[in-house]
Amino acid sequence: MSANSSQGVVQRVGQRVSRWSDRWLPSPFIFAIGLTIIAYVAAIALTPAGPVENVVNWYDGFWTLLEFAMQMVLVLVTGYAVADSDLVSGFLDRIASVPQSGAQAAAFVAAVSLLAGYVHWGVGLIVGALFAVFVARSGAERGMTFHYPLLCACGYTSQVIWHVGPSTSAGLLSATEDHVFVDVFGVIPLSESVFTVYAFGLAVLVFATVVPTMYLLAPEEGDATGIGEYAPGYLSTDESSTVTETDDGGPAPTATDGGAATGTTAPADRLDDSRSIAYLIGIGMIVYVAIRVSGASIGGILDLNLFNFFFIALGLFLYGTPSEYMGAIRDATESAAGIILQFPFYAGILGIVSGSGLSDLIAEVMLSVATVETFPLIAWLLGSFMNFFVPSGGGEWGIIGGIVGRTANELGVPVGKAIIAYGVGDMHTNMFQPFWAIPLLGITQMRARDILGYTLILMIVLTPVLAFGLYFLPYLS
Repeated sequence: MSANSSQGVVQRVGQRVSRWSDRWLPSPFIFAIGLTIIAYVAAIALTPAGPVENVVNWYDGFWTLLEFAMQMVLVLVTGYAVADSDLVSGFLDRIASVPQSGAQAAAFVAAVSLLAGYVHWGVGLIVGALFAVFVARSGAERGMTFHYPLLCACGYTSQVIWHVGPSTSAGLLSATEDHVFVDVFGVIPLSESVFTVYAFGLAVLVFATVVPTMYLLAPEEGDATGIGEYAPGYLSTDESSTVTETDDGGPAPTATDGGAATGTTAPADRLDDSRSIAYLIGIGMIVYVAIRVSGASIGGILDLNLFNFFFIALGLFLYGTPSEYMGAIRDATESAAGIILQFPFYAGILGIVSGSGLSDLIAEVMLSVATVETFPLIAWLLGSFMNFFVPSGGGEWGIIGGIVGRTANELGVPVGKAIIAYGVGDMHTNMFQPFWAIPLLGITQMRARDILGYTLILMIVLTPVLAFGLYFLPYLS
């Protein structure tokens, strides 16, 4: 069978699955509600906790991830603002013109997204989404139609590699002194988890599988649907309808307000438009980041708060004035609505499965059949299952990391290897768990059902590849 014939078969499968997902897959919010009901019923059926107790567990968990939710909102809006600045968007525009076909465009977006996601999962979330938009728009401007839903799915692939990279939440947590499981398995440095041949090998396998798969999934141009059908606003160059707003969201002053009519600028406006203020605050923030970076290990550097702090400083430099930067943040906030609403629901699920003991029960049953050889596969399946209900790598590890680590010690499996195997399961099922697609959906103006057909195929394709790697790759730190 020729390469073109193989691509045609994959294309047809991709189109059929995409049509199925468009018909049957619900929105991420309905997905979260459905999982809440499933977790509630399972907790009642399988644990001693009764209906009322699990309602209490749900409520108690509902508010436990507010800090993390706000961190995620900041990851989204600050990253969006940086990527949408003239300097960064100009660079993205230039490299976005590289692909000359829909298949090349899909592979290119996937490759950039994977590289960004490996470095940092938060960066990957934003870069993948925005680069999909830039590549699709570049194609349209050159008279080519790149299949926009597939490009957006490619932008989401950052979330299928991050847990074997340096921003692994389970690895960073376990590398921290006095972490919650330190009495169970001690402190596990990153040199024993993500900076191993085992983790590097898995990252290479993911990259070598994802890029060609997305290339093959690209439909012929005649069957492709471009960005204009989904997000026509990104193609508009008409600014006549743009409404200028002030920093607080209201309309800008008109000539009758006095300042503009007389040709003078009010003191408040001069402060809003002051480059000195933006640069002064930005320099102070960068100085702090430099101090932290120079005096910390890599585990200390990779801190979500520091990441957001740096991106706020970077945004101030890129936009130059407080008012310009605030306008960029305002433009980005609409895409954060899904996180704001849905994160408490997933925290509520976390409250049910942890408060009822359901998570411990599931972990104990699955790990009880593990051997030294099969442990990585069992930990992978456990992570895959848990990610559907608690789509937070750190949140999941905080629930059952102790059980996984203790079992690894009992079997003689390095805990660092257990962390990676579990993390691979967490990131693998991101391709069908739509929660982390919310930022991408907001930026690209797509629905979950538009992209999940393609990411579901990718999850299926990756399954034997990851199983092979987890079982056969050597663990060398």
